Amino acid sequence: MSGAPRPSEEALIARFFAPLAGPGADGLRDDAASLVPSPGHDLVLTADAIVAGIHYFPDDPPASIARKALAVNLSDIAAKGAAARGFLLTLALPDAWTEAWLAAFAEGLGQASRDLGCPLLGGDTVRSGGPALIGVTAVGEVPAGAIVRRTTARVGDRICVSGTIGDAALGLRMRLKPDAAWVRQLDAASRGHITDRYLHPRPRLALAPALLRFATAAMDVSDGLAGDLAKMLPGTGRSAVVDVAAVPLSEAAARAVRTEPDLIDTALTGGDDYEILCTVAPGDRDAFRAAADAAGVPVAVIGTVISGDGPPVFRTDTGPDKGFATPAFSHF
Repeated sequence: MSGAPRPSEEALIARFFAPLAGPGADGLRDDAASLVPSPGHDLVLTADAIVAGIHYFPDDPPASIARKALAVNLSDIAAKGAAARGFLLTLALPDAWTEAWLAAFAEGLGQASRDLGCPLLGGDTVRSGGPALIGVTAVGEVPAGAIVRRTTARVGDRICVSGTIGDAALGLRMRLKPDAAWVRQLDAASRGHITDRYLHPRPRLALAPALLRFATAAMDVSDGLAGDLAKMLPGTGRSAVVDVAAVPLSEAAARAVRTEPDLIDTALTGGDDYEILCTVAPGDRDAFRAAADAAGVPVAVIGTVISGDGPPVFRTDTGPDKGFATPAFSHF
C-alpha cells in the first residue's frame, strides 16, 4: 500500500465481492438480501468463524483460507441432508491487510462458491483491530420437516463415516513439526495429500440426498471423530462401540501410523476432517452405502450404537480399548 489511500468499504465490496453475488443479493448494493425457499422446503442455517492463528496460519494462501471458511460451513449444511442456497460473509481485516491479499482471497472465495454451488448473498467488511476473522453464515434447504438431526440415533444403528479420517490433523501436525521422524518417512505425494486435506476441506454435499433417505442422525466431523461421536450420543442411555481397524485411513495416513503407531490417536481425535458421521438402521446399511457410492462419496461402517451411558468405546484388534485424555479439539 505504501502510503496510498485505501479504498472505502463500498469500493472494496464493489471490486472484490459484488461479482460473487447471487440472486436476491441485488449486486450487494443493499443492506440485506432476500431468499425464498423452494416450495415445500425449510431453510437450514449455520454459522462458523475462522480466526488467524487459531484455525489457520496467517501465511496460508489467501485462496485456501477463503475456501476453508466456506467449506467448513457447507459441511454442516451437508450433514443436515440439505442443499446449499447461499452464504453471508463477515470479513474482519487486520490493520496490515493488503489489496493483493484481498484480491487472492476473493478469487479463491469465488472459485469455491462456484464449485460448491453456493453464491454470496451479503455480509460486512470491517477492521478487526487484531487478527483476521472470517465469519460465514451458510443457508441451505431441505424438504419440510426432513432435516437430519444430530442426536437422534437409535440403539442398534450402525455408525458410518464418509471419506477418510485423520488426514487434516496429520497435516497440521506436520506443519507444526516438519522434521518429525514420521514426516521424513513419507514420500512427497503423501505429504502433499495431508497438507491439501488440512488446507482444503471438502464438504460432502453430494451425500446429502442419501442422508435424507437413510440417516437416523448425522453431523460433520470437525473437532475429532472420538469427541464428535460422544456429542452425537450425549448421556441419553446410548453409547457406541467403534472398531478402530474399520476407521478409514488414506494411504498417507496409514503410512504415518505404520511409522509411528501412536499417531492413530491424532487421527481419531485431531479434527478438521469435515467428513460426515452418521447412523443408519441395520437394514438400511447396504442401501445407504450403495447410494453413497452412486454419489461418488465412499462411506465406511465403523461401529454400532449400544445401550449405556459411558463414552464411546474404541476397540482394537491388538490391545486394550482406547481411551483419550483429550477426545476432541476444544475451542475454549
